[in-house]
Amino acid sequence: MKTFDVVIVGSGINSLSAAAILSKKGHKVAVLERNDWIGGCIKTEEIVAPGFKTDVFSGWHPLFVTGPAYASLKEDLEKNGLEYVNTEVPAGIVTPDNKNTVLYTSRQKNIELFNQLSPGDGDRFNELMQNFEENAEMVFQMLSHEPLAWPSLRTVIKTARKKGLKEFKQDVGFMVKSADKLLDQYFESDLIKALFAPWILHTGLGPNDAVGNIMMQVLIFSLEAAGMPVPKGGGGELVKALMKIVEGNGGEFFINEDVNKILVENKTVKGVQTQNGEFYAKYVLANVTPHQLYEELLPETFVSKRIQRDVENYRYGNADMQIHYALEGSLNWENSELNKAAVVNLTSGVDGVSRSVNEAYNGLLPSEPTVAVGQHTAFDPSRAPEGKHTLWIQLLEMPRELKGDALGEIDTSNGYSEEVIEACVARIEDRIAKHAPNFKDMIIDRKVISPVDLEASNRNLVGGDPYSGAASIDQFLLWRPTAEFKQHDTPVKNLYHIGAASHPGPGLGGTSGYLAAQQVK
Repeated sequence: MKTFDVVIVGSGINSLSAAAILSKKGHKVAVLERNDWIGGCIKTEEIVAPGFKTDVFSGWHPLFVTGPAYASLKEDLEKNGLEYVNTEVPAGIVTPDNKNTVLYTSRQKNIELFNQLSPGDGDRFNELMQNFEENAEMVFQMLSHEPLAWPSLRTVIKTARKKGLKEFKQDVGFMVKSADKLLDQYFESDLIKALFAPWILHTGLGPNDAVGNIMMQVLIFSLEAAGMPVPKGGGGELVKALMKIVEGNGGEFFINEDVNKILVENKTVKGVQTQNGEFYAKYVLANVTPHQLYEELLPETFVSKRIQRDVENYRYGNADMQIHYALEGSLNWENSELNKAAVVNLTSGVDGVSRSVNEAYNGLLPSEPTVAVGQHTAFDPSRAPEGKHTLWIQLLEMPRELKGDALGEIDTSNGYSEEVIEACVARIEDRIAKHAPNFKDMIIDRKVISPVDLEASNRNLVGGDPYSGAASIDQFLLWRPTAEFKQHDTPVKNLYHIGAASHPGPGLGGTSGYLAAQQVK
């Protein structure tokens, strides 16, 4: 039996952020992790070839460095060796006919480039960003704080008074529309629309989903303002720095500890039970899915019929597949600006992303999935031997339940078999090589992480869903994962639910852990 002030279940970014904040406040913290590594979806390993440091799962940190957790820990993280590097070209796009463009971290450069691509589109881009800036305080307040807390409500009231009720209602009505409506309203160029369209996938939404409009504005604004920062040497450097903060303040980490029960006495949490024993604490923060929390860990007496209904209706989104490469050199993109880009998306545009999302939702391997080509070594050469490069590929439109192939070419009757994975990878490699002809010649080796592999590595990634649940409007803000409580409360006193399945949802930000930490006295 071990006793702590706070026990945290799971060791992802929300857990680590909460642990660091609470340990700094003087709480004795224990972080329990079922795997043999700490970090959740942040893991850096030489899984492809010696000397090539690969971010195995998540790879980019713009949400973290612009969020409240980083703001409160920045000085301590830097003291513990964390250094972020960045690029002036966070995003690029290449279409099937090899048309391409990029996004810069400079407003003026973006205006000039977009006006060259389509007269007036640069000016309309500036208008879009200025309009967002007028609402930014309210939007970021809602996404980085509890929506029903007084500071959030006060910001909404302030914005409504400033704009007037009529204009405020129009703005909110526009925000809850889909991302494709936003792109159609502001841009004539299909290439510029294609530049932005794939990014909505990183919110757990598709181009046609409600509230995609405001999330797309947040993404575009954040990419331009913050770029695509990554820790020098790999995402694992952030994990190391957070662990040093916790351990330096008396906290402890336990690996290979699988929590199977939350202990409750007199409606108040008392700790947790693992296969190795019991950990007692005044507070417990559970970084798990709602199904784990309410169907496995909590005693049935604390799960009302309404909670049961909400959990039964909680849905997971499309799956993810990742392909990691060690390369002899950089890719020979036609546009040299693409070599500076953090992520180059290969897609035909808004309709292509929408079609792939729907095909995956219906259980089909997409005919033309969006290919996110991540180039960490473009601005962090420390991740590979001199002159060599890594390549980080993410496919966010994969079916969780594989039923077929949209092109009718791949036999999927045995699910995500080795043959299916190899056939999918071959398609992706052909598409990359079409736009970077030297790609296949550059390959030293590769490692594929399938949807099945993702779930096996992390129970929160149900069916390979990297966001622990679809982020549709009914599972967003007040309703993630249930409207029964304030976002991180549960039926048990001093037990808080954190992670991507809680507010504010998907993304490597650490915000839910930050918010729950504020409730610990």
